[in-house]
Amino acid sequence: MLLRKAARVILVGAPGVGKGTQSERLLQRFPQLTAISSGDLLRSNVKNRTPLGIKVESTMKAGGLVPDDLILRLIQNELSQRGWLNTKPNLLTLCSSDLHQPDISIDDDALISAAHLVQPQPKADPSASFLLDGFPRTAGQAESLDNILPINLAVSLHTPVDVILERISGRWVHEPSGRVYNTGFNAPKVPGIDDITGEPLVRRADDNEEIYRERFRKFEETSRPLLDHYANKGVLWEVSGMCSDDITPKLFAEFEKRFC
Repeated sequence: MLLRKAARVILVGAPGVGKGTQSERLLQRFPQLTAISSGDLLRSNVKNRTPLGIKVESTMKAGGLVPDDLILRLIQNELSQRGWLNTKPNLLTLCSSDLHQPDISIDDDALISAAHLVQPQPKADPSASFLLDGFPRTAGQAESLDNILPINLAVSLHTPVDVILERISGRWVHEPSGRVYNTGFNAPKVPGIDDITGEPLVRRADDNEEIYRERFRKFEETSRPLLDHYANKGVLWEVSGMCSDDITPKLFAEFEKRFC
């Protein structure tokens, strides 16, 4: 189904609620949508040795948090590179061929400081539609993102905690590929064995009730102000369901009403 205007979307939900599943289904139904992950962009920058990647590499290797302003500049550069913002491109990009020209001298701090010299304006073309994953996670981050590219739909996904706990208790993972099985609704053909490789499946260390409830508590603390921020902007939409199949039809209907 084709969009008629740009959709700039985030999905918010507790761990295990099915954000990944809903994202995949949205991308399949609406081909103009693109998934943008702040984590993937960071890893790409580090791998490609861009100025920003070099700057954050040591922080990431130490398990620290990359500062919000660098994440924002990373997202702005990615969207500008795709032509989705009306800004002049700068050298701090993921794919800029200029970075590989030997006659250009690059000063990291100067480049990063120059990233916001032009106030961006989002394009309304439906091809400039995306699901943003991994950012923002707090109200403060959302406020900063508004200055670059305002989100026009924040989806809050709800599934009862007890249902999620039951779901993760039956979860098994093939670590090399990331394939996920569940004994309740997506069981492997042979218990404990990956369907494709025949290798053993494992349980995630954090797939237990005590750890999950602590993760859920932390999520609630940070998400409420974030959701309040988008509610005040008039772009928050909340949806509930006992499973992903309950939520998906409602999400599709709302998406089509807003953007199709």
